[in-house]
Amino acid sequence: MKYTVAIVGRPNVGKSTLFNKLVGDRLSIVKDEPGVTRDRLYREMEWSGKEFILVDTGGLEPRTEDFMMAKIKQQAQVAIDEADVIIFLVDGKAGITGLDEDVATVLRKQDKKVVVAVNKIDNYMRDQENIFEFYGLGFEEVIGISGEHKTNLGDLLDAVINKFEDKKIKQTEDGLNIAILGRPNAGKSSLVNKLLNEERSIVSDIAGTTRDTIDSSLKYNGETYTLIDTAGIRRKSKVEDDIEYYSVLRAMKSIKRANVCVLMLDATELLTDQDKRIAGMIYEERKPIIIAINKWDLIEKDNNSVKEFTELVKADLAFLDYAPIVTISALTGKRTLNILEQAKFINEEYHKKITTGLLNQILSEMIAQNPVPTRKGRAVKINYATQVNQAPPKFVFFANNPELIHFSYQRYIENKLREYFGFEGCPIDIVFNKKSEKDFG
Repeated sequence: MKYTVAIVGRPNVGKSTLFNKLVGDRLSIVKDEPGVTRDRLYREMEWSGKEFILVDTGGLEPRTEDFMMAKIKQQAQVAIDEADVIIFLVDGKAGITGLDEDVATVLRKQDKKVVVAVNKIDNYMRDQENIFEFYGLGFEEVIGISGEHKTNLGDLLDAVINKFEDKKIKQTEDGLNIAILGRPNAGKSSLVNKLLNEERSIVSDIAGTTRDTIDSSLKYNGETYTLIDTAGIRRKSKVEDDIEYYSVLRAMKSIKRANVCVLMLDATELLTDQDKRIAGMIYEERKPIIIAINKWDLIEKDNNSVKEFTELVKADLAFLDYAPIVTISALTGKRTLNILEQAKFINEEYHKKITTGLLNQILSEMIAQNPVPTRKGRAVKINYATQVNQAPPKFVFFANNPELIHFSYQRYIENKLREYFGFEGCPIDIVFNKKSEKDFG
């Protein structure tokens, strides 16, 4: 059971810097320009025995008509609605601005517990008057801090947890982590929003809108899932500024912490080198994968459309021939729930353990059907096999001359393992070791 605390304020007052200092990691993109943090970022925290979820938001500009800033306002409003306590961050050097007053009006209407954090107070004693000015916003609790230098952050957290009320405790569970990956504008945020049935990530037709990775939880058929919506990964040559650069790194980190990865492709475009690069990143991390072909509602379909497109994808991504392919429409929701069901199944496959007795029984059948070829005039005999690891499944085959086993025979073994045991959507690691007396004695 956890409380939710949201950091809100007008643009460029240091919300992401404060968020990063509090959670102890560079999770939000920080740059001295308005509108850099676009979506809500969630991270778990603990202070004085109290656990809570800290939410970073984009800058709140209540009267803006700019499209992106209006969407940021919408996202911040959702964070406010979810929060038990608000950290209202203001700039102590700039004083109260019209935007600060607008934000204060929004917060008072919500009837939320609010702590005003006056940021950029480098000298607490000298800047007392700057702090007192912000009592004019109409909130009882005002604390001077420096997010950059970590000044008075303990006092801020003390004030926050003192406002917690048991009746507002919220429950969260991590569940199965599913990373949604793909190049910009493939429809990743639209898929997440459709599955959540709410606008958790900003959706527009502007490529690269989602810059941060966003974690969102949902329950389906009694199972909990955490969806990781990632920034679209661009070619390095197209990464024109450090904001996009950090977004790419963050998406790569999302692959590492995912249980299952979903690679989204655009049905209206041919497979690109960038799609292949992202697929390669997932493959190299040895993560289970689902390939989701989005925007299928825009394709003129006949009876062979799915088969033809699937064969095209499998040909271009031959190293992922074990990945299931689903055609979806994130816009209409068609077959999107199949992704959750498939992810649950694939995660179970990823953790599957084959008993040594059964494995060696199947090994005998494999060899009987297709003996190991003799190479360089030397016979090769595989004596024994065992599964030594799960997630990903790893098998060790002991042989008298393992160095002579050709890659094509390794592929034969892998294909047979999949034929007998499944492992759909999962990479399989196969190692050939030298037989020794202790292995069989």
